[in-house]
Amino acid sequence: MSSTIAIVDDEEHLREAVAEYLEDRGLRVLPAADAAAMRALVERERIDVAVLDIVMPGEDGLALGRWLRARGERPGIIFATSAGAPKDRVAGLELGADDYVVKPYDLRELHARIQGVLRRLPEEVAAPIGAPAAAQPPIRIGGFRFDLASHRLTDPSGQAVTLTAAEAALLGVLATRPNRILSRTQLLDLTGEERGDGSARAIDVRVARLRAKLRGGAGEAIRTIRGEGYMFVPGPAA
Repeated sequence: MSSTIAIVDDEEHLREAVAEYLEDRGLRVLPAADAAAMRALVERERIDVAVLDIVMPGEDGLALGRWLRARGERPGIIFATSAGAPKDRVAGLELGADDYVVKPYDLRELHARIQGVLRRLPEEVAAPIGAPAAAQPPIRIGGFRFDLASHRLTDPSGQAVTLTAAEAALLGVLATRPNRILSRTQLLDLTGEERGDGSARAIDVRVARLRAKLRGGAGEAIRTIRGEGYMFVPGPAA
């Protein structure tokens, strides 16, 4: 079954060009002119990746992305930002976006970034981690448990902790390589993410978000190794 991609942008010619290009490459594309149209799509469609323009009339892309995450929706999110707005890129990553592209973007680049996010979605991300994930028991992180097959994180009470596809992929890579220092470049490669401007910052933001979600000291399992990268140090289960 083809993956479904939503393109939310107020520029009609751009939506049409993106839709034609991606459909020619086997993807199913649902264009939306604004946030309201996207909200309607979400009610009736399962969307794998949403490409959200940040600057739109009315509700902007950041607010729309925040709404998606608040619903518990887990499509991959790629923000389209203007070249002169680095703060928007950081805000998008902190909100839980999986990637971003800078407008005007090359259609080949957008396609590559979409494919990268699709590889990191829960159904796909187990492959680059190593041994078949289904055969591995959940990894304990303090009182938390992380299931490699489903990329599901549960807290000490058994409640699910919402992770974005990129956060789940990063946690999987770290947790399956305990006591090893991994540079930001290695983490990008192992999670299937393309390198580029801001990529290292994206890793830092996701680590910060993971630490915040691993409450009660469990986040300390992800250590910062100054000048080198990060290391996962498993401790005793709570």
